Amino acid sequence: MRIDIRLAKRTQNLNPSSTLAITAKAKKLKSEGHDIVNFAAGEPDFDTPDFIKDAAITAIKTGFTKYTPTTGIPELKKIIADKLKKDNSLEYDSSQIAVSCGAKHSIFNALFVLLNKDDEVIIPSPYWVSYPEMVHLSEGKTCFIETSPKNDFKITINDLEKYITPKTKAIILNSPSNPTGSVYTEEELRQIAKICVAKKIFVISDEIYEKIMFDNLKHVSIASFGKDIYNLTITVNGLSKSYSMTGWRIGYLAGPADIVDAVSKLQDHSTSNPTSISQKAAVAALNAPDDFSKLMAAEFQKRRDYAIERLNKIKRIGFVKPKGAFYIFCNICEVGLNSSTFANRLLDEVYVSLIPGIGFGKDDYVRISFATGLTQIEKGMDRIEEWLNKL
Repeated sequence: MRIDIRLAKRTQNLNPSSTLAITAKAKKLKSEGHDIVNFAAGEPDFDTPDFIKDAAITAIKTGFTKYTPTTGIPELKKIIADKLKKDNSLEYDSSQIAVSCGAKHSIFNALFVLLNKDDEVIIPSPYWVSYPEMVHLSEGKTCFIETSPKNDFKITINDLEKYITPKTKAIILNSPSNPTGSVYTEEELRQIAKICVAKKIFVISDEIYEKIMFDNLKHVSIASFGKDIYNLTITVNGLSKSYSMTGWRIGYLAGPADIVDAVSKLQDHSTSNPTSISQKAAVAALNAPDDFSKLMAAEFQKRRDYAIERLNKIKRIGFVKPKGAFYIFCNICEVGLNSSTFANRLLDEVYVSLIPGIGFGKDDYVRISFATGLTQIEKGMDRIEEWLNKL
């Protein structure tokens, strides 16, 4: 007898986002009147600059509220191409660029058009929570390479060679990294590129945090190392982090024309174009000097420096100093709690929200975001220190 199953198999093992779950709980407690210190944020706390808002308002008032080409208006794609050339030493024609509803959307599209059933995707661990789920939805298989704090949570070349199989189709690189803040050096990326070219492995390079770098480090795009790796790389970026435009939902990818053409067809039948108004706002953002993102990066570095100064004085918590993004990935194995218990007790008992590491592949870690003001960071660190001393 046939038993009807309501949901497709590909959704049955899909995990909810651990970042969104703890954030929802914190918002509920805040609505009940509790003083919450938010170390869970995955977005800058800066407001979107007024000149970007003004461009969106003008778009609305002038009637730019209709459908656009699926992968973005020509004006925006041209400016993205100019940005990639200026900032990343990458030459792309507009036909090689697809604008989407955020960098997450771009990564999903890339995986969906690249992967056949059971193709393997190498993902360094810890990883951003959505990478494995997107691979699974695309019917691929994840291959995690465990990294170590001794190497700043970056894969070694020996590990990479060890994990490549005949089924390896792609690797996802995220530099600067969420959740660790690690940054790959140019030499490290060149070694990875050499292996990927030799084995014909695609690279999905998630560069969404490229503008948030510390200690005078310079971001490097792996696709800039020559034609061979360029033809295997899908470079992903967006405006969410660099311009504090998370809610505007504008991301993009650039890569080989045949892959971008497939992405365009996929978007034709899924989301169609990203929001027309947000596209005009993105044009204004990318046309402006980098003053805003530089200001943010400088402020984030001040916050990072204060946060790690405080964490250095808190017993039973270890960490690696982040070199980019706005997160500190903290080892809590000496506390004796798993990451979910740690995060939920901290929120319930002293009203500090942070993200459990289990969603990033590390259950003995938690992620602290310093995308909040120094006063809040001080208050949160005080509460964490006092709470741990009482455990």
